[in-house]
Amino acid sequence: MLFNKVIKSVLLLPLINICRSTVPSTKLINVCNMHYLSQKDAAALDQDLFNEYKFSVDQLMELAGLSVAAAVAKTFPPSTHNSALIICGPGNNGGDGLVAARHMTLFGYNVSVHYPKRTPKPLYENLLHQCEQFGVHILEKLPQPNELHNNYKVLVDALFGFSFKPPVREELKPALDALIEGGLPVCSVDIPSGWDVEKGPISEKSLKPALLISLSAPKQCAKREFIDKAKHFLGGRFLPPGIITKYNLKLPEYPNQDQIVEIC
Repeated sequence: MLFNKVIKSVLLLPLINICRSTVPSTKLINVCNMHYLSQKDAAALDQDLFNEYKFSVDQLMELAGLSVAAAVAKTFPPSTHNSALIICGPGNNGGDGLVAARHMTLFGYNVSVHYPKRTPKPLYENLLHQCEQFGVHILEKLPQPNELHNNYKVLVDALFGFSFKPPVREELKPALDALIEGGLPVCSVDIPSGWDVEKGPISEKSLKPALLISLSAPKQCAKREFIDKAKHFLGGRFLPPGIITKYNLKLPEYPNQDQIVEIC
């Protein structure tokens, strides 16, 4: 009897250690049993944050951008991927990318930003100015996709967010092509650019990110069946309890004081 118990303990120990090493600070069911937002609910949740809870756009953008930078650094640290190109779109997703660029310089990256369609509003102009003051290189013209590896080790996709609806505008197609054809690991902010927010990639040629950073709560396209083997982090540790209840969100526990948590 004692011998059987010892054998059982020895056999179970590696399995226990695997679970602990994979999900060190949250229960597995909490990390994997997620609620995924539809495009409509994602937009409504944002409006609730602005209107009911009085968050400002720049406040949320700062929190989101910091989460993006932290997730990129966790997955592709500057010790191995020291040069990054962040491709920013004209909306809030692009603003998140500009914030992430500033934080990534502080984390030790050499950062460039390509911002092909700029938003003529003080918030975005100030974010771009801050990038310049922090030493971020503003890249006016993209190299050919097959030349990106000469200067960069990782790409950050901050082109389109959850409000995107196809088709892609002509002036933004080169930016999306660079992400898809660049041959470098791509870190997508909230939604992989060009994807359907609820149905995932629209074709075999769609962007295949190596990392997805969901913000606030994962959208339906973030399900494992769509993102395949990509790493997946949740960022944006700022949701009020009322929002979590209203949208029936099942979110993992963030470890310690971290702003991001890896999810299944």
